[in-house]
Formats: sequence, C-alpha cells, structure tokens
Amino acid sequence: MAVPVVLKSRNMEIPEALRTYIEKRASKLDRYLPDITEVRIDLSVQKTRSSQDRQVAQITVRSNGVILRAEERADEMSVAIDAVLEKMYRQIARYKGKRLNRWQGQGPGRVDSEMPPLAEEVLEELAEEEERRIVRVKRFFVSPMTEEEAIEQMELLGHDFFIFYNPNQGMLKVLYRRRDGNYGLLEPQLG
Repeated sequence: MAVPVVLKSRNMEIPEALRTYIEKRASKLDRYLPDITEVRIDLSVQKTRSSQDRQVAQITVRSNGVILRAEERADEMSVAIDAVLEKMYRQIARYKGKRLNRWQGQGPGRVDSEMPPLAEEVLEELAEEEERRIVRVKRFFVSPMTEEEAIEQMELLGHDFFIFYNPNQGMLKVLYRRRDGNYGLLEPQLG
C-alpha cells in the first residue's frame, strides 16, 4: 500500500523532478512504521541572514494517533529533504524502540504484531542513545488571567512561553512566542 504523501510549498515552485524524488523517498517510510495515515512535507524558502538556512523542509508523519515531526534547513532543498528524512527515520526508530521496550517482559515470546523487526544498525543506534529523564521539577502558582494579560506578563518576565489559567474558559493555556515575533496559544484538550 502506498503512503499518502501531501506536498506543500511556500515561496517556491516545486520542480517535477524534485516532487518525484520526494514522493519516492517518503513512500518508503511505511517499511519502518506501519499504518501511516499521512505523510505531509512542507517546503519553503525563508529570508534569513545566512544563506545556509534558507531552504526549509518539514515532515509530519501520522500513524495510529501518533504524530512525528522533523524540520531541517540547508542551502539546497535536496540537502534539506535528505536531512529531514534521515531525522524522521531516527525518530521512527526511537519510537519503535520505546514500544519494543514496553513489550519486553510481558510474557514468553510476546511480540508486537504491528512492528516489523528493526534493522541491526537501528538497534545499535538505539543502544547508543542516552535515556532521557526528568532532572528538575518546578512548581509554580498559576494566576487567572486573560490572553492579553498573559502576553503582558510573559513580556515582563522575558520568557518565550507562559502558562496561565483562563477563568472565562475554565482551562489552563500555554502562550508562546513564535519565530516570526507573533504569539501562539496552546489549548490542551483530552484526546
């Protein structure tokens, strides 16, 4: 079954040869992660001081409620595409490795039927990777405020994000500063 690949571009036209190359490389992702529902690749050319960071490739993979995302920048679009796909392969390997670890020890011969076996080089990469852990927990009081008050408070603190409680909607929200200088707002919802 072919993986549905959605290809979008901003500030550029995608040549047919590049489109074919991307679709061919992205269609192989289902060999590593089964049940992919969508692969979205966003390509853009951004105005930056450094010409090495102008070509941007971002990939989003959706599979059974899991979303994996990677972004890479380069001076040539084909280099950015290759780099972002390699990054995605590593993320898939890391995700599959964590799923395999959860299955270990849960009965003799128990195997995740959805998981094809990992390649030897992927297993070696996972073994070399350090286990991430929480090294600090910070507790703080959340004050009720509106989005406008949260922006003002975040600016006063000089932070890039701010957590607050919106009493009008009865929920916690996260305000963050975007790269373009504007703000984003995260509104958590139970899935």
